[in-house]
Amino acid sequence: MSAPTSQFTVTALEPFPAMAEGDDLAHTIVGVVQDQAFSLQHDDILVVASKVVSIAERRRVDLDTITPGRQALELSAKTGKPAEIVQLILEESAEHYLATERGPIIALHRLGYTLTSAGIDRDGNDGAWLLPADPDASARALRDAITAATGTTVAVVIADSDGRADRQGATVISLGAAGISPLRVTEHTEPDGRTKRQPETFSDLLAAAAGVVLGQRGRGAPVAVVRGVAYDKSDQGVRAMLHRGGDA
Repeated sequence: MSAPTSQFTVTALEPFPAMAEGDDLAHTIVGVVQDQAFSLQHDDILVVASKVVSIAERRRVDLDTITPGRQALELSAKTGKPAEIVQLILEESAEHYLATERGPIIALHRLGYTLTSAGIDRDGNDGAWLLPADPDASARALRDAITAATGTTVAVVIADSDGRADRQGATVISLGAAGISPLRVTEHTEPDGRTKRQPETFSDLLAAAAGVVLGQRGRGAPVAVVRGVAYDKSDQGVRAMLHRGGDA
């Protein structure tokens, strides 16, 4: 069980250059750090938006290549969402339901995450971005490359903004992690002497904290550094805490 944290800082790495498909994301992050004269410190946590990971991993789908089936057409008529996007949601999901009569579509992604629209992002009128193929593996690769380039041991959390089924608006959750345990167990003693232990989705807490400064809807700050948080080191990854671990 890690030590308690009384305070911490979150710093956006900006300005961050626009990413093109196939760009080296770790190299880009290290370059921004160097340009900012912002030195990484051991045990910093880099929270990285999943969108830039998907761009680096060439996860774009051209909607012209998608043929909607009957179920996609029916869901499209109900929700107003383009049929090609709905078809992608169905293909990326094990199951789904509508939060209201007209959506949003809440999907159990085939990797085990429950996400609005299976985590699919529109890219203009003719494309869409899928999630990274294996966010935990992506986090490990980023962690290893950044640590090798800087000589600084860091952890990486891959985060995604996501709507919730029970409320309007979006929050930020973790999809992948490396170098940090995704679960944290807190402990306290009740007045009667009983000790209570509570597991927390720690990587989600960090993703949400970084979400306050991470770029949303074009702000252009897809990476934030969380500093001063005590944590247990682990390469379990986020999927280790999912009820259903998916098929990757």
